[in-house]
Order: sequence, then C-alpha cells, then structure tokens
Amino acid sequence: MSRKRRIFDIDMPEMEAIPATKVPDPVVERRRGPMATAISENADALRNRQETEDRIRAENDKLAHELVRLKKEGLITDLVPLDAIRTEKLTRDRADGPDPELEELKTSIREIGLSNPIRVEQNADGSYELVQGMRRLSAYRALFEETGDDRYLRIPAGILSEASRDDQYRRMVDENLIRKDISFAEMGALARAYAEDPENECEDVDKAVSVLFKSASYTKRSYIRAFASLLSVLGASLAHANDIPRNLGVDLKRRLDVDPDLVLRLQTSLAMRPERTSAEELAILRGALEGEKLEGKGGAAPVQGVVNPRKAKTTFQISRSHGVAKCSASNGRIDLRYNLDFTRIDRNRLEQAVARLIDDLQDD
Repeated sequence: MSRKRRIFDIDMPEMEAIPATKVPDPVVERRRGPMATAISENADALRNRQETEDRIRAENDKLAHELVRLKKEGLITDLVPLDAIRTEKLTRDRADGPDPELEELKTSIREIGLSNPIRVEQNADGSYELVQGMRRLSAYRALFEETGDDRYLRIPAGILSEASRDDQYRRMVDENLIRKDISFAEMGALARAYAEDPENECEDVDKAVSVLFKSASYTKRSYIRAFASLLSVLGASLAHANDIPRNLGVDLKRRLDVDPDLVLRLQTSLAMRPERTSAEELAILRGALEGEKLEGKGGAAPVQGVVNPRKAKTTFQISRSHGVAKCSASNGRIDLRYNLDFTRIDRNRLEQAVARLIDDLQDD
C-alpha cells in the first residue's frame, strides 16, 4: 500500500525578479583590548569634565555680572570698619553741634539693631567715603566709645560704585528731604557750599539748588534759594540760623533786598548780644522785619530840642518748656516773642487762643 503525497501550492517568484546580490557576510563582534577600553573611558571622562567646567564657568560669569549690577545699584551690603569710613568728600547737609535725636537712635540700635544700612563708596586705597547715613554712623561711633562693644566696631553699609559726585550729593540730600527736622538754613548752606566747591563746576547758587534739590517742589526750591541768599549776607552774624522759621527767613530776605542798609544795622545789633539765645536772636530778626529800632548803629537819631514822650509799657518774661517768652504790653498793643513759628499753627486754634487771652484780660 503506497502512501499518498501531500502537495502544497507555493508561489515561487520568477527568476528575473530575484535580485542578484551578494549575501552579506556575517557580522562578527570584535573584542576591544584593555588599552582601547581605557582610552575610550578616559576620553569620556575628559569630555564630561569639560562639560562640567563649562557649566561652572558659565554660572560664575552669570554671578559676576549679577554682582556688578548689584554693586552699581548699591545693593551689596557688608560690615565696614568704622575707622575705614571717611566723611570729608561731601559737604554734609546736617549742621555741626549736638543732635537731640541721637540718643533715641542709639537706643533703637542697641535694642533692635540697625534696620537701614548706611551707604558708602569704596575708594581705590580700600577706604570708604560716606554718602548717606551721617547720623547712623555717629550713633555707632558713640555706642562704641561708650560701651567698647566689638559689635559696634563695624557698621552695616551698602557699597556703591561708579556713582558721580552729583549722584552722591543727590542721594544724601534726598534721604534728608523726607525728614521733618532739616531746616531751610541747612539746605541753603549746603547749596552755597556746593556752589563754592571748585570740583562741582557750579558757581551759581541757583543752579546748585536745581541740581541738589531736583526732587523738591518749585516752591520749596525758592525757599531754599531765599535762605541761601540770607546766609550769604548774614551767615557769619547768625548764631542760631537753623532755628529761623521759613516765613521769617523768606520775608527777611525780601526786606534786605529793598533795604541794603538793614544788613549793617542787623549785624551791629546781633554783635551786641554775643551770648544771645535762639529766642533772643529771632526777636532781633523779627524786630528788624517789623521796623523796630535796632540796638547800635542805624537807629533813627532824635531831633534836638524835641522830647519824645515815652509811652507807658510793661515788659516781662515767662519761662516755658521750649524757651523764654518775652512780652511787652502798652496801650492797645501786646507783643509776644517766643521760639515758636506761629504761622504753622492752625488758624482756628490760634484765633481761639487769642480770644481766650482777650476774654481773660478784659475788664469787667
């Protein structure tokens, strides 16, 4: 019995359709020797190291540029030794003499530290020039002298760089403009000093006011110019210029412009009271403004043969917390001299006070 053969239908391609190509040789993986492996691994390590160094260098460059930017803006703060800080480059706009608010500032620094760093510029020799913060620097120096504590030996300071002289003055002035206790006499004196400094190339006081007090209003700059002019003619004779109220200084400057002879009379009258208090000096200035006869030269000479009747007058002094009030009373008139700018008092409050005075003194 024969076996049956199974037949399968297989579609075979035509011979012309079969590409005549060489059968590729089998790929045989070559084994690398130890030296080649070491060289390859070393190359990979060097490449990775170079990439790491490039990243570090790029980060350092970025940090360096950021540091330069922060220094230009004065945002780099460091602890600067007190003995490395100089204060001679800029004319300060704070007057010499005791600062009544320094004790309050010292107490604040002792209790909570310095909340607002000073501003300095670094010099080529490694020292620093103060730009802002004279009172804070003075408080630190006083605290170190009083306590000897090393924590007051260095002060937090923002370090400025590449700041022009005008920019340094503006920083100092703008910081003090927001303070209420800086006087117009101090600002006028600074404008005069700035104009007289040959390094500033500004010989005109009006221009100095425009440069230094650019952020102030037009009206305020006009007041500063008036005080600068007043100090130019009376500065050496005034012992309490910083206590002159704004209105008194401006009005007195206007009076001196129309009556130049008043300068000599005022100088003489002030010289005759070398130990005068602030209130006494203001009384002399107000008297000149109101046309009263000044002591010394310049008073009206009496006419010979004519005796002027002397008006009855009562004078007295009253000691108060802010000084001595000088009063003079005559028929229909009472004068009060006191170290207080009455123009800054609310008008209604002033009227009520005068009304109470009249009511209290009115005859029954």
